[in-house]
Order: sequence, then structure tokens, then C-alpha cells
Amino acid sequence: MANREIITIPHPTLRKTASKITKFDDELQTLIADMVETMREGKGVGLAAPQVNVSQRVITVEFGSDEDETIPATLYVVVNPEIINQSKEEAIGAEGCLSVPGLTGDVARAYSVTVRGKTKEGNLFKMKAKGWLARIFQHEIDHLNGILFTDRAEDIWETEAEIDNV
Repeated sequence: MANREIITIPHPTLRKTASKITKFDDELQTLIADMVETMREGKGVGLAAPQVNVSQRVITVEFGSDEDETIPATLYVVVNPEIINQSKEEAIGAEGCLSVPGLTGDVARAYSVTVRGKTKEGNLFKMKAKGWLARIFQHEIDHLNGILFTDRAEDIWETEAEIDNV
């Protein structure tokens, strides 16, 4: 495992649509292990492969509970993720991003989503997420489509305060 460099705006890879993954090989497994380490080292709760300058459709998410911070975080690795259903109900929340340092913004996102994709082994992955977990999945999947939270933000401000970087 290696901590990879997180690219930041205006790097062009952040604006590309990432390629679908077709091989679940050692190279993919190394990328995933490196992404998990990089996400944790950067104190993020999510990371998309384009953020480490790899334009492929893979995300890592690590989050516990909205209601109880003592619940240990669960790690999710999803290859070729897509949102197949989302609630009409939205919630506005402050988001930051490891690739957009120093900025935070209020973003309206679906309160719940159903995400489908593959596990790192190539098995079917499907789950329903709500609250902040749903927000993190939406944020990371946006990265795979060249969309940054600043594109969706209703308000953006400079910050040095610690917030969850997704």
C-alpha cells in the first residue's frame, strides 16, 4: 500500500468522465488499497479514483453513523457505482473535498439513495444509504462524472475549519 498524491483543482482529470472497470486484477486491488490508505491519511470519508489521478470508476467510502459517533466506521469499496434510485426528499449539508482544499459549500442532495456496483472482487454490490452516508456516495459518484461539489453548491465559503472531507 502507498499513500498517493491527491490532485486538486484545476487538474484536468477531475473534470473527466472516468472509464468503466472491466478487469478485477492485481492492479485494481493495489489501486483500491492505496485509495483506502490515502483517504484515511487525508482524513477524508470518501475518495474517488480520479482524485488520485486515475480516471477509473472506483470509490472508497468510510463512515459510521449519523446518530451515534461511537459506532465504528464501515469501509465500502464500490467499483463501477451508479445511483439507481434516489428519494425526492433532499437535505442541505456543508461539504468539503480533499481535491478542493480551503472551500466549503452548502449542497442539496437526495436524502437517500440506492447504489449498485461491484465489490473489489467483482461481486454484485447493492445498498440503500441515507443521511450523510447517502451524501458521501453522491459526492464520490459525482467525481466519476467530472462533477465537483462546487458545481452543485448553493453557497461557497473559504474555511480552515475541520469538516468531513468527502
